[in-house]
Amino acid sequence: MFFLLWELLARAEVINALFFPKASEMFSAMYHGFVDGTILPELWHSLSNFLIGLTISIVIGIPVGLLMGASRVVDLILSPYVWAMASLPRVALIPLLILIMGFDNSMQLTIIVLSAVFPIMVNCMAGVKTVDPSLLRAGRVFGTSRVQTYSKIIFPFTLPFVIAGVNQGIARGLVGMLIGELLGGGGNGLGFILDRAGDQFDAPMLYAVLILLAVMSVGLIQSMRLLEQRAAPWRDTLRT
Repeated sequence: MFFLLWELLARAEVINALFFPKASEMFSAMYHGFVDGTILPELWHSLSNFLIGLTISIVIGIPVGLLMGASRVVDLILSPYVWAMASLPRVALIPLLILIMGFDNSMQLTIIVLSAVFPIMVNCMAGVKTVDPSLLRAGRVFGTSRVQTYSKIIFPFTLPFVIAGVNQGIARGLVGMLIGELLGGGGNGLGFILDRAGDQFDAPMLYAVLILLAVMSVGLIQSMRLLEQRAAPWRDTLRT
């Protein structure tokens, strides 16, 4: 229905065709882009960079966030830096990263990690701090050790916060990926195709890349929801 409405609006020329092409033209541009090898290598470059950056962010963000939530000393030391970096616009870091790393793939990976890691960290920290004290008291009554308290009480309670943090990290990481590809040069990735399509006034290709980015984002978010259903099935029971 969405694409049918799009096609009808475009054929009615409600908006200038230069800015709003037909959905059929967009799909045609996407098809030819895959066939002639314009899109697929750049899609793979962006997707592989993003998945590597997101994995690094998860490996760093979850343990550090849990540690900040569990330890007042660690929170006191790290929280000013974490909140400062979490609120800093990523685009402001591009000139510094280019100066340090040049127009290399490592610069694009770094901006993805810096975009995704802090939402994950902050959500994990918040999850630990909101654990129900009655659960901790019940654990102490039953004689749980410190390791059991974290593995059986704190981490299961915090898991929805972890999933929410990763979801935010996915959204922020995609923004960081595009910023790195649009402003960081290198001539690779979906951001490069977006930039080139804009320069050439190739609206069908531009919309095709935007649709691919939307599909990538929704697919990753839905994958995290499926993971949450498998890892924390009680969440569905609580919602119903």
